[in-house]
Amino acid sequence: MGYKDFYERVWYVVRQVPAGRVTTYGAIARYLGSPKAARLVGYAMNASHTAFPPVPAHRVVNRLGYLTGKFHFPSPTAMKERLEKEGIQVVNDQVQDFESVFWNPLTHLPPPHLLFFENEDDDTAAEQVF
Repeated sequence: MGYKDFYERVWYVVRQVPAGRVTTYGAIARYLGSPKAARLVGYAMNASHTAFPPVPAHRVVNRLGYLTGKFHFPSPTAMKERLEKEGIQVVNDQVQDFESVFWNPLTHLPPPHLLFFENEDDDTAAEQVF
């Protein structure tokens, strides 16, 4: 699978994050079966401005709740403003009460092989994820 396919999967996951919730680069990587690919998830977020339908990239933060991707938005405060518009409090570029607004794709989405492969009975599907 190429990086473009990976990006599409990342964007799919991020589109599922509800307004008023956040997830992390690492949580997405773990969900997609590549726990060491958090940086690649970040690259996908950087490229998400070209995606259609739009990707709510402002809902992805680092593992401590920091807005590490804020410089990839139209202004350095745009990410914070979008989160606050959804009711998330941000102080010093860190999501407050992070545990209560954290959305984990592992607990809220079906296993990725059921979403990304047509034949869910195929024993090799899980191996093909990454």
